[in-house]
Amino acid sequence: MTIPYAELLSLIDDRSAALRSALAAAPDRSARVPGCPEWTLTDLVAHLGAVHRFWAGAVSMADPTRQPGDDDVTDQHPHGDLVEWSAASTELLLAALRGAQADTPVWAWWAASGTPLTAGAVARHQVQEAAVHAFDAQETTGKAEPLPAAIAVDGVAEFLSVGLASTGEWPHRPARIAFSATDGPVFTVDLSPSGVRLDPPAAGDPVATVHGSASDLVLALYGRVPFDGLRVDGDRGVLTELQGFIDND
Repeated sequence: MTIPYAELLSLIDDRSAALRSALAAAPDRSARVPGCPEWTLTDLVAHLGAVHRFWAGAVSMADPTRQPGDDDVTDQHPHGDLVEWSAASTELLLAALRGAQADTPVWAWWAASGTPLTAGAVARHQVQEAAVHAFDAQETTGKAEPLPAAIAVDGVAEFLSVGLASTGEWPHRPARIAFSATDGPVFTVDLSPSGVRLDPPAAGDPVATVHGSASDLVLALYGRVPFDGLRVDGDRGVLTELQGFIDND
């Protein structure tokens, strides 16, 4: 699934606003975030704002081969009204992305995955960052909603091909896992000493197939819901290995 660049920017805006809505409605901003228990709700919103400001700096840099430093990032620490600071952070990111093209070169941490280092790839990843953290904020206030379907379907592929494929060598026995979205396609990934490969050539059945909505699959991959809560055909042990591999990255 390919989401157009302009739509990616709209989705970043939408999910970031959903996070702020949860913050504004929260009776206690010091409540712990279930998906990130070391953070309060305030910490969560501050984190996403800092992320937005970091990537705004990265997209705007003249040298796309250099990782942004503190001098390249505007006002990364919250001050004043947190909702307003968060909204300003999102707007900085969106303004930087609007000033670029989808194929504009940008430094990014996922070079090892083979994913392009472009503004389009940054925007795609920031949709997922905002969507998962919006879920976190909603869950903290007791009103968690599934990720929107279009975001979630692309999120499974993005996690497997970018995040997981950047983690390096698979330290366990080689395995093929399929993630079957009830509202989308089946995503198949091979895990081996040579790394992670999404959509490998057909050569054998998966050792495990995980079934669920695309939202549940994304949230399981990000550690927000347990794989044990999803239907799994085959070897559940490989999913325990996979979760440990993700958590240790």
